[in-house]
Amino acid sequence: MSNKIKFAVIGQGHIGKRHAEMVRRNNDCELIAVCDIASKEQLGLNELKESYYTSAEKMLADHPEVEVVSICTPNGLHAEHSLAALREGKNIICEKPLALTKADCEKIIFRALKKNKTVFCVMQNRYSPPSMWLKEIVEKKIIGEVFMVQLNCYWNRDDRYYKKGGWKGTQNLDGGTLFTQFSHFIDIMYWLFGDVKDIQAKFNDFTHAKSTDFEDSGFVNFNFVDGGMGSINYSTAVWDTNLESSITIIGSKGSVKVGGQYMEKVEYCHIKDYTMPELAPTNEANDYGTYKGSANNHHYIFENVVDTLKGKNTITTNAMEGLKVIDIIERIYDLRKENRKS
Repeated sequence: MSNKIKFAVIGQGHIGKRHAEMVRRNNDCELIAVCDIASKEQLGLNELKESYYTSAEKMLADHPEVEVVSICTPNGLHAEHSLAALREGKNIICEKPLALTKADCEKIIFRALKKNKTVFCVMQNRYSPPSMWLKEIVEKKIIGEVFMVQLNCYWNRDDRYYKKGGWKGTQNLDGGTLFTQFSHFIDIMYWLFGDVKDIQAKFNDFTHAKSTDFEDSGFVNFNFVDGGMGSINYSTAVWDTNLESSITIIGSKGSVKVGGQYMEKVEYCHIKDYTMPELAPTNEANDYGTYKGSANNHHYIFENVVDTLKGKNTITTNAMEGLKVIDIIERIYDLRKENRKS
C-alpha cells in the first residue's frame, strides 16, 4: 500500500499548475485531482493524467482519500475554498494571501482547529538564502538593536498584466497591490521584526486608473512594537520592467541591504567584528511570460508539508503568521479608505 500523501489542487492558472507539478515531482506525494472553472482545453491541460473537475465541491466529494488541498484561486476566493476543503477534513496549502480580511483568516483558523487540520501558508521567500541570513543576524542580534528598516518594492505591472475581464485589478478578487504583489515582502518584514503600530500612509494611482480598482503606489511608515521604526515604499507604476525589491536595516552594530529585483542578493553588509559568509545561490524568480514574480522556491513548501504531516519537522509558515500579514495590510488599507473620504 502506498504511503504517499494524496493531494488535490483548486485553481489551474500559472500558480495552480506549478503546485500540481511540485506534487508530481515529490516522491512522497501523489496528485489525485485538479479543478478550475475553465475547461481542460482552455487551460492547455489536454494531456492531464489526473482527474479534472470544474467544481471544487464535486472534486472534494468524489475524493475522500485526498489529504491535502492546494488553494490556488484568485485572492478573494481563498477563504471560500479553504473553508470548503477544511469542512471536508483536508489539510490545506493556501497561496498568499490567506484571505483578504483578518475576519476571514480567523474563520479559517477556527475551522482548522475544530477539524484538527493544518493550514500551510505559501510564503516561499523565507527560503531564499539572503532571507535566512537576515533572520540569523537579526535573531542573534549580530546587527545589534534594530533602529530603522526600509522596505522598497518597485515593480512593473501594466496592461500586459491587467487583462480586461480578468480578476487581477478588481477590489473583490485581487484586493490591492499590497496583497497581490508585495505581501511576500511584508511577510519577510513581519518574520524578521514582528508587528507594527502607529501607521501613517499616503497613496496614489499614477498609471492604473483605467486598469485597477485601487492604488498603484504608496508611502507607509510605522513603528515596530518591539522597537525601531520602519517604512514600506512601493509602486507597480515602474515603466516596462521591475526595478527592485529591497530591504535596508540600520542597527546599533551595523547596516545591511538586501536588494536586486526580487530581494535575491546582499548588496551591502558592514557589521562590527563580522565577516559576511558566502551564501548559497538564490533560485531564479518565477517566470510568467510577460512578467516575473517572487523566488522559485515552491518545492521547499511541499517538502515542509510532507515533513510536517509525517512528524519529521514543524510548519514553516503557519496560519497565524498568514493572518498577521493580512492584519498589517488591512490596517494600512484602512488609512487608504480614510484618505479617500478626506
